[in-house]
Amino acid sequence: MKTWFHSWRAAIRIARRDAWRAKGRSSLVLAMIALPILGVSAADLTIRSSELSVTERLERSIGAADAAFRDPGFGEVAVHQSPDGDNVYPAREPAENEPWPSGSTDPGKVIPAGARWITDTQGAAKLTTVHGLLQTDVRELKTADPMARGIVTLLDGRHPEKADEVIATSAFLEKSGLSVGSTVSARNFDRPYRIVGSYELPDELDTAQITALPGAFLAPYGKAAEKAGALAPGSTTSYLVQRPGGFTWNDVQAINAKGVSVTSRAVQLDPPADSEVPLYQQDGWGDFRSSDGADAMLLASLATVVGLAMLEICLLAGPAFAVGARRSRRQLGLVGANGGSRSHIRAIVLSGGLVIGVSAAVVGTVLALLLTLVLQPFLEDFMGQRFGAFDVRPLELLGIALLAVLTGLLAAIVPAVTASRQTVLASLTGRRGVRSTSKVLPVVGLIALLLGAAIALYGSVVTDQFIIVAGGSAVAELGVVAMTPAIVGLFGRVGRWLPLSPRLALRDAVRNRGRTAPAVAAVLAAVAGTVAVATFTSSSDAQYRAQYTASLPHGAVSFFQVEEGGRDVPAVADAVQRYFSVETRADVSRVTVGKPGCPAWGGGDGCGQYELLMPPANECPMWATTTDGSDPSEKFTPEQRRTMIHEDWRCKQTSGGGGVYVDGGLLVGDARLLKVLGIDDPGAVRALADGKAVVLSRPLMEKDGTIGIKQVTDLKAAERAAMARKPTPGKVSRVPAHLVPGDPNSYGLQVLMSPAAAKAAGLATAPVGAYFSTDALPSSEQRQKLDAELATLGAGVDLTVEEGYVSDDSIFLLALTVFAGLVTIGAAGIATGLAQADAEADLKTLAAVGAPPRVRRTLSGFQCGVVAAMGVVLGSVAGLLPAVGLRLTEEREQIRFHEQTLAEGWGSDLTPPYVPIVIPWETLGALLVIVPLGAALLAALVTRSKGAVARREAT
Repeated sequence: MKTWFHSWRAAIRIARRDAWRAKGRSSLVLAMIALPILGVSAADLTIRSSELSVTERLERSIGAADAAFRDPGFGEVAVHQSPDGDNVYPAREPAENEPWPSGSTDPGKVIPAGARWITDTQGAAKLTTVHGLLQTDVRELKTADPMARGIVTLLDGRHPEKADEVIATSAFLEKSGLSVGSTVSARNFDRPYRIVGSYELPDELDTAQITALPGAFLAPYGKAAEKAGALAPGSTTSYLVQRPGGFTWNDVQAINAKGVSVTSRAVQLDPPADSEVPLYQQDGWGDFRSSDGADAMLLASLATVVGLAMLEICLLAGPAFAVGARRSRRQLGLVGANGGSRSHIRAIVLSGGLVIGVSAAVVGTVLALLLTLVLQPFLEDFMGQRFGAFDVRPLELLGIALLAVLTGLLAAIVPAVTASRQTVLASLTGRRGVRSTSKVLPVVGLIALLLGAAIALYGSVVTDQFIIVAGGSAVAELGVVAMTPAIVGLFGRVGRWLPLSPRLALRDAVRNRGRTAPAVAAVLAAVAGTVAVATFTSSSDAQYRAQYTASLPHGAVSFFQVEEGGRDVPAVADAVQRYFSVETRADVSRVTVGKPGCPAWGGGDGCGQYELLMPPANECPMWATTTDGSDPSEKFTPEQRRTMIHEDWRCKQTSGGGGVYVDGGLLVGDARLLKVLGIDDPGAVRALADGKAVVLSRPLMEKDGTIGIKQVTDLKAAERAAMARKPTPGKVSRVPAHLVPGDPNSYGLQVLMSPAAAKAAGLATAPVGAYFSTDALPSSEQRQKLDAELATLGAGVDLTVEEGYVSDDSIFLLALTVFAGLVTIGAAGIATGLAQADAEADLKTLAAVGAPPRVRRTLSGFQCGVVAAMGVVLGSVAGLLPAVGLRLTEEREQIRFHEQTLAEGWGSDLTPPYVPIVIPWETLGALLVIVPLGAALLAALVTRSKGAVARREAT
C-alpha cells in the first residue's frame, strides 16, 4: 500500500471478496440500489425512444410529401402560422364589433403549377359490425401512392384498388369482430365495402379507422344520410403536395396570404428564427412554453425527490454495510496490526459500497436495456404509439448509473468511519468498547427542525406559497432524522416498565444507536411521507365530499342522445328500463329549429337554435348587457355588490343547484319528470295539464305570467347582432307559465313544457333522452350489461347515474400503507440482523445460564418490533407537519379567492370555504399497531430458536 492507487486496488479486492462471501447481504443491498436505477433507466429509454425526430414525425403525418395544405377555417382571410403549422390565426385582428372570420377555403386552388398532389380526407360514420354499430373514423387516401408512405403501416392484405374496397386498422377489426375479407357498411348507407387489408396508424394504435379511395365513401354516405333525414357528417381535407425544391418559409407565407396553412418539411427541418415569424410578433401572442422559473421549479422538485430517494436507500443500506464491517472486524484488525492506517480501514469499507454501487449500476442498466427491448411491443401498445428508434443515450444512462455508485459510497461512509475508530486490540479480540454518540448532530438537527417548522409556519400562515411550506417541512424532517440518535436514547427510559425480552431489546437498541438510528430514520422518512400524503388526501377527500353537488336525486338515472334527431332514444330508454330497477320513467324531447336532425346548439345547413328570454327588468344590475361593452358591475362598490348578491333575488345566481347539462335549459315532457326530480308541486302538475310551461328559474318569468322563447334561424345574423350588442333577430313565442314556488333543486332544468304546449307555441321537437327513478342503485353487473347493449346500438349516449359522492382514494391510501409497511419491515429486519450479529455473545451467555430456546426468538422479534415502533411513532408525528401546513395554505388561498369573488360581484354563496384537516386514523392505526406487530412476528418466525453451541469468549 505504498501509493493511493495500490491501497485502493487492494481495498477493492478485499471488498469484492467479502461481498462474494456474504452473497445474501450483498444481494439485498444490490437490489435496493439497483431497482431504482432499473426503473429510472427504463423510463429514460422509453421516453427517449417514444420521442420522435422531426423526420419521423413528418413521415407519420404527411408521408413522403414536401408539404400538407390545410383549410384553417377562416374563409379566405390571410393568416399567420407557426413554423410547424399547429398554430394558425388571422393575420388581422378583428375589430371590436367585427365577427371572428369563419368559412371554408379550398387549399387545392393555391397549389403551385407543376406540383403533384393527393388528397387526405377524414370524417366519421357508424359502421355495422358483428356486435352492432361502431362509431368509426373514415379516411379517404390513396395509401398505395408513394407519397402516402409512412402515414399508414400495412399489416396484412393489400391496399384498396376499387371504389368498393377498404382497409381497416387492427383496432377496428378487434372491436368490430370483422376480419380481412369481411364486408362492412354504414348506418343509413347500405352499400357494402370489402375489407382487403389491415393496417395501423403508428401514432394512434388504438384508433378504429377504415380507409377508402378518395371520393369512394364519404360523399355518397353524406348524401344517403341526408336522404334519411340526418345531417351529413363533416369532413376535413388536406392536400399532400410534392414539388422539386420543397416549400421554403417564404413560400409558406405567400400561401398563408391566401388563407391556407402549410405544414412544410423544409421549414420544420430548418425552422426560421422567431423574429421572422409574423405570428410571434402579433399583439397578445403568448409563448406557451414553460418559463425559466417553471423549469427551475421542476428541476428543484426532481432534485428533491432524487435526494430523498438516495437518503432513504442510504439509511436502509447503511446498516447492512455496518453488519459487514462488524463481521469483518478481525480482518480489519489484522490490516491495522500489519501497519494499515485508519484511512486504509475506511478505504476497505468504502470499497464495499463502491463494489456494490458499481454492480448495482451495471445490473440495473443492463436489465433496463433488456427489459425495455423485450417489453417494447407492450410499452408501445400501452402508450398507443410506435417508437421511432430504440434511442440509447449513453451520457444519460451513465449519469443515472453514477447515482447508484454515489448511493453505495454514501451508504458506506458512516460504517467506514465507525470501523476506522476501532482500536486494533478491540478488533482482534472482538471487544465492542465504549460507544459514544455525537453531541453536535442532535443540536444541528434541533436547529434544522425549528428552522424548518418556522419556515413552514410562515408559508402556511403569512403567504400562500406551497413551495415554502414544502421546503420548510423537508428541512424539518431532515432535522428530525439528524436528531434520531438522541430521540432513540430517550426511548430507553421506557424500558424499566417492560418485561425481560422487550426490555433487553430496547436497551440493546439504545446502547447501539449507530445501527439503530439509521434504521429508525429510514422508517421515519417513509412513514412521514406516507402520513403527510394520507393526511392531505383524506382532508381533500372530506372537502370534496362536503362540496359535492348531486347531478340528480340519489339513485336517479338520465341519458341524452342527440345524434340523428334522437333516433336511438327509444331503444336506449328501453335498455335502461330493462337492466335497471326503474320505478318511474320520464321521456323527454328537445326543441329543434330547422331539420329534425339539427344539433341543439345549432350549426349546419338549415339549422338554427333557440333561447329562453330574460326580461330586462329581471336582469341583475351587475350583469346587465350594455351597449358600449363596459362592465356594469364597476358602477358599484364591493359592499354594494355583496349586498345585492345577498338580498336581490335577481343576483343570487340560483340556477337550481347542480345537475346534468340541459341544452338551453328547456325540455319537453310531462309530470313524471317532476316526480323523478323530486319536485312536489300540485300547481305545476295542473299547469302542464292546462298547456302551460313550468318555470323553475324566477328571472325568466314576465310580469304577465308568460315566458318568451326565441327561435333563431339566421345564425350569422345572430352573431353580428351579438357583436354589436343588439338583440338577436328571431321569432318570439309567448307561452303561459307557472312558477314553482320556493327555490327547488331542478338539477339543471329551467323550463318544462308539455308536448301540446310546445306544439301550440309553434315549436318543433325531437326525442332527446329520458329520466328514471330507481328503487336501488344499479350493480356493476347491471352497468356492464347496459354498456354492452349501448355499444351494439352505436349511439353516442350521455348517461348519468347519481350514486352520491364516491371516493377514489381508498386504494391509494392502502397502497401508501403497504409501501410504508414494506419499508418499515425491511429497515427493521436489517437492524435486527445487525443486532443479532452484535448480541451473539450475549445470546450464548443466556443459553449457558439456562434461558429457554424461545428467548432467542422472542428477543429477535422484540428487537425488530422496537425499531419499527420507534420509526413509525416518529414518522407519524413528523408527517403531520407538512400536511397541516399545506392545508392551512390552501385554506388561505381559497378564502382570499372567495372574498375577491364576492367583492367583484360574481359569488352567490357567502359561506366561507370549508377546508378541513382530517387525520387518517385507519392509516395511522395500521402503521402504529399492525406494522410493528407484523414486523415483530415476522422476525420471530424467521429466527432459529437454537444457536450454535459455543463457549463464551473472554473479553
